[in-house]
Amino acid sequence: MRRSIFPFIYTVIGVIVAINSGYGSITSVSALLSFILAVLLWPALFLGLSLHINLGI
Repeated sequence: MRRSIFPFIYTVIGVIVAINSGYGSITSVSALLSFILAVLLWPALFLGLSLHINLGI
C-alpha cells in the first residue's frame, strides 16, 4: 500500500512546489514542458536550479 501512494504524494508535492516557484503559468509548449520538468524534479527547485525551457518558437 505504501509503495502505491508514494508516487501520488510525490506528484502532488511537485505540483505545489512548481506552482509556488513560478511554473504555474502555462501559456506555451515551452511553459508546459517546464512545468512537467519542475513537477518531476521538484527537489532541484529547492537547490535554486532553473528548469525553464525555451524552445524559441
